[in-house]
Amino acid sequence: MTKPDIEIIATGLHFPEGPVELPDGSIAVVEIGAGRIIKISGGGKHELLAHTGGGPNGMALGPDGALYVCNNGGFSWEQEGEWLRPVGLAADYSGGLVQRVDIGTGEVTTLYDQCDGRPLSGPNDIVFDNQGGFYFTDTGRMREFHRDHGAVYYARADGSSIKRVVFPLFAPNGIGLSPDLSTLYVAEMETARLWRYAIAGPGVVHKIPFPSQTGGELVIGLSGFQRLDSLKIAASGNICVSTLVTGCITVISPQGGLLDQVWMPEIYPTNLAFAGQGLRDAIVTLSLTGTVGRLRWPERGLRLQNQGIA
Repeated sequence: MTKPDIEIIATGLHFPEGPVELPDGSIAVVEIGAGRIIKISGGGKHELLAHTGGGPNGMALGPDGALYVCNNGGFSWEQEGEWLRPVGLAADYSGGLVQRVDIGTGEVTTLYDQCDGRPLSGPNDIVFDNQGGFYFTDTGRMREFHRDHGAVYYARADGSSIKRVVFPLFAPNGIGLSPDLSTLYVAEMETARLWRYAIAGPGVVHKIPFPSQTGGELVIGLSGFQRLDSLKIAASGNICVSTLVTGCITVISPQGGLLDQVWMPEIYPTNLAFAGQGLRDAIVTLSLTGTVGRLRWPERGLRLQNQGIA
């Protein structure tokens, strides 16, 4: 396991996730526990960017320069020493949604809260393609005696259409696209499995038959008690998956090889983003302790669709 030097760039946050590098070089992150988005600038300073309510989660820049936010609907919380962790549904939970946030004004618009008449449960992570649309995971929500199934959806950024692409999945979380946009990667949190799907067209994937339970091709399954969260792709095509409990970023080759597990200073490094000159830095949210770190990454990150749009 690699153990890098990590600079802490923000502290005192309420379960930060979803880091995005903004065009001015600052970093936007959500605070799931506070229902808001903040902007981190130099010297550890941060300021409010928008109130979303609920539980803002994964984010991505859209083709119009706005932030598109997966909102899981909110959690209830428990403080254990220095750890703040989600423990169930928020008392006012009424479903999940996808929101658009104007970076300049902070205006928040709801784009989607259902698909085919069924409410979204817990939208989690998001990635844009080059066709004006985005894929996002809905992790589902766990209740006292049952759990909503998870899914992958595809939606248009203009709010005009949404469809279910893969269903069912067991707590899908991280999602990403290969450098050539031909492959969709999806990480299941509780099974610690990474799946891939060949893309046939916008919002359409090839599915393989039984015995695959997801229609996907298994890239890798991690052993022991590990949980997969968000992911990002390196320029090489390697998949970098935030790995809970182990407390690391797991680096996986497109062929399914376990290349490295990069150590983080707590057990819940939930999300990462590539940023900085040449995309050689990784921004990592350390959610239990409410901190955000920055470290030099061993290889260049993949520039996302719309990254750098003003």
